[in-house]
Amino acid sequence: MEYIRVTKENLEKEHICCAISNNKDVQVASKKAWLADRFDEGLVFLKSVERGKCFIEYIPAEFAWNPLLADGYMYIDCLWVSGSFKGHGYSNDLLSACIEDSKAKGRKGLCILSTAKKKPFLADPKYLKYKDFTVCDKADNGIELWYLPFSDDAEPPRFRECARRPHVDGEGYVLYYTSQCPFNAKYVPIVEQTAADHGIPFRAVHLESREEAQNAPTPVTTYALFHDGRYLTNEQMNDTKFLKLAAKS
Repeated sequence: MEYIRVTKENLEKEHICCAISNNKDVQVASKKAWLADRFDEGLVFLKSVERGKCFIEYIPAEFAWNPLLADGYMYIDCLWVSGSFKGHGYSNDLLSACIEDSKAKGRKGLCILSTAKKKPFLADPKYLKYKDFTVCDKADNGIELWYLPFSDDAEPPRFRECARRPHVDGEGYVLYYTSQCPFNAKYVPIVEQTAADHGIPFRAVHLESREEAQNAPTPVTTYALFHDGRYLTNEQMNDTKFLKLAAKS
């Protein structure tokens, strides 16, 4: 497999999204705008030549849009290999490239979010364990911080206190999200309108800066949905999924 590093110079012409083929889609534009502002902070986006099928996105943890205390580490935003491309070693290729690059940059190790059992939009814990990652911190909602140190004396990263017990004030649904996930640009407005149409209390909080994201009340900032103060899910919703969830809540 051949891989391409997306940069400011080739960002506009490269396909960067995992499940969106139209480069002019609002979701793609939103994601590319977010990426463009991150490259100067050290973000790396490495992808396969196949359109959106395999990629890894990582950034120095000091600049991660998550409430972490992980200075000196590299934080992996996303490691994605699409269905038919799984089982061919592409995840290993991408992770190895990240490790090599991070070591060359003097990083202490890698860290990434996951859970004890695989959940959508989070890293597979079985794969992380296979690659020698271990859990170094865990929030009350089950979200775990895994890490791969490059030396035995590297201090483990951890969550900030604001994210250890995910909870928000107020009744109804509250969504915290960033533009890091391209799907949000399309589906957050859809869910907002669906909630309004059905008289469901709903409020979306768009985290628009690193400072806001690093002080969020949730380890997962790409998408974190709460109901009556309680954390529910990090899985992106469309109108059908949201109404089904609301009927159960």
